[in-house]
Amino acid sequence: QVQLVESGGGLVQAGGSLRLSCAASGRTFGTYAWGWFRQAPGKEREFVAGIAWGGGYTRYADSVKGRFIISQNNAKNTVYLQMNSLKPDDTAVYYCTTGRTLAEYDSWGQGTQVTVSS
Repeated sequence: QVQLVESGGGLVQAGGSLRLSCAASGRTFGTYAWGWFRQAPGKEREFVAGIAWGGGYTRYADSVKGRFIISQNNAKNTVYLQMNSLKPDDTAVYYCTTGRTLAEYDSWGQGTQVTVSS
């Protein structure tokens, strides 16, 4: 059974940075895709960033390109989301997910709250 545990969320001022971590267990880390989604109050969950092929391929939502960086550490079974130049619109619960490809996810973490104040 796959378990994903996110951490690193919190309150930050606009322009600041945060790094989210997702510790995974129960899955061969390097052979699956990993992603971050977010859900703001009253909005649908949306894709933020994804990483696959052992870290050799990454994809980002247009809204975070150039500001967020997704990475993975296979030795630590952990996926990271470095978030820079944060904006109030980035405020949401951020979820870690994994699956066979970036188009099909089968496990989700419990989420971590990110709040960006103006």
